[in-house]
Amino acid sequence: MALRSSGNRKLSFEILGKTRSLEEDDRSLLYRSTSDPIGLQSGVAKPSRNSRKKKKQKRKEAIADSPVISEDPVAEQCGNDSSGTLVESTSENYGIRDNGNVNRISCVGSASVVVVEESVCQNVCGFGELRQRNVIGGGEEMAAVASRAEEDRAEMNGSKEPLPPAQPQPVVNGNVANKLDTAESLDWKRLMSEDPNYLYAVHKSPAKYFLDEMYSGNSLRRTTTLGSEKERERVYDTIFRLPWRCEVLIDVGFFVCFDAFLSLLTIMPTRILIKLWRFLTARQFKRLSAAELCDFGCFLVLACGVILLGQTDISLIYHMIRGQGTIKLYMIYNVLEIIDKLCQSFGGDVFETLFNSAEGLATCSQENMKFWIRRFVSDQALAMAFSILHSFILLAQAIALSTCIVAHNNALFALLVSNNFAEIKSNVFKRFSKDNIHNLAYADSVERFHISAFLLFVLAQNILEAQGPWFESFLFNAFVVFFCEMLIDIIKHSFLAKFNGIKPIEYSEFLEGLCKQTLNMQTEDSKKNLTFVPLAPACVVIRVLTPVYAAHLPYSPLPWRLFWIIFLISVTYVMLTSLKVMIGMGLQKHATWYVNRCRKRKHHLHFD
Repeated sequence: MALRSSGNRKLSFEILGKTRSLEEDDRSLLYRSTSDPIGLQSGVAKPSRNSRKKKKQKRKEAIADSPVISEDPVAEQCGNDSSGTLVESTSENYGIRDNGNVNRISCVGSASVVVVEESVCQNVCGFGELRQRNVIGGGEEMAAVASRAEEDRAEMNGSKEPLPPAQPQPVVNGNVANKLDTAESLDWKRLMSEDPNYLYAVHKSPAKYFLDEMYSGNSLRRTTTLGSEKERERVYDTIFRLPWRCEVLIDVGFFVCFDAFLSLLTIMPTRILIKLWRFLTARQFKRLSAAELCDFGCFLVLACGVILLGQTDISLIYHMIRGQGTIKLYMIYNVLEIIDKLCQSFGGDVFETLFNSAEGLATCSQENMKFWIRRFVSDQALAMAFSILHSFILLAQAIALSTCIVAHNNALFALLVSNNFAEIKSNVFKRFSKDNIHNLAYADSVERFHISAFLLFVLAQNILEAQGPWFESFLFNAFVVFFCEMLIDIIKHSFLAKFNGIKPIEYSEFLEGLCKQTLNMQTEDSKKNLTFVPLAPACVVIRVLTPVYAAHLPYSPLPWRLFWIIFLISVTYVMLTSLKVMIGMGLQKHATWYVNRCRKRKHHLHFD
């Protein structure tokens, strides 16, 4: 039916025949058009008119003898073959039997096999070309089709070697199914019985299951793994080595901040007084150096901060905060703490800008004097405003902590627990780099110094207003605050180091950098230094201690009061100076010892 329906349309190969012709002699030459470069170079003349007529007549006879192929024999033949018998439709066009084109198209209905072969053999003046194209789809029918095609090609080419048949390959869209594994290999029960590790627990008796669990090894083998020496070192680093080094680093940072605070209260006023004395005795104004400009700028900021904080009513703020509930008190303290950290981070940049302007003003020429004066004044105003704002934030935070300590409803413990565990949650489960952990350790040192200033504020308030025995209670509360802060810092840094792969030796490197900063040694990166501006805490401390000194002045005439004020200031100055000398010298000795120790250790490691 398919062959009859395709009789109206025939697949002709005259296109291939029209482009090729051969001469009648033994040499087979390929006829090309005048535009063909091969034909032009070979210099072959066109065949005569009689020979062309004979060739044309032979081709017509060959085409008449060939069967008709439908336009889509595969679809029609395979679609109509419902009985499953093998139906093959073949169309062959042999334009030239000796040296010509051979085309073959085959269709096998039941297996949906399509074979398209094209073999072109040419021999033109030493130029040879042999081309084969196979599209085959598999099964036993494919082998038969391939062998038949090979026999036809051998008969056509005569003595020429036949091309090796292509290996049958599966057709993607064909109907030939791949062979599955045997039923024996898919016997799941036999496979499970051969391997005892895959036996179902339901096939065991309870007693046998319990005995297997008892004698099979570690009872937690399914949820834990065997550790290594590296894991053991990691555990001991988290528990013992890293907490010790972290606490040493934070404590040294605390004393560095304390030394800067004492320098602000002792060294800076002394240098200003010496400069004023020289100016009054010489009565000649000289350009100030960069250090002297920085001292005058810091003293102006400190004086303005103390004056403005002196106008603040601490009792009003205290009662406003105390009237709030525990939750609100916790929220207020957290908000103030966050603003304090932001101010501490930005304050270093502000004062670096001020000191840079002071350096430029001290070394500029007379032509640029006005520009640098305007720049220094603007930076001074910015630093003053920022320091006063930071001072008010610290004062409010100190009042909030004092409220928690004085309260009798355990508000202090609720505040410490909630605040400290919130700090652990916000830091431990995040990814930190080595530099971030370095800055975090320095921030903890600054925070510990701020807590010390807050406790000093609480002590001053108790001296002024407390009644009855209060000192023991104050010592206990101060110990609780410091202990919780220390414990939280240790836990935070231990697990930060564990989760981020930071070894304890890294904290030793942080401490080495801090010691070099104490000795004013040049480091590779100055941004890794501890940045602390003690102006805001100094304003708060002076504001708090001033009423204490005023309360203990004797009631006497004005000259005696001035005498007692000068006497108390002098005693305080001597005490602070002595403390400054002790802490400064101790820090320098410790820094020198530690830096030398690190150098020797690196030298030995390098030598080994």
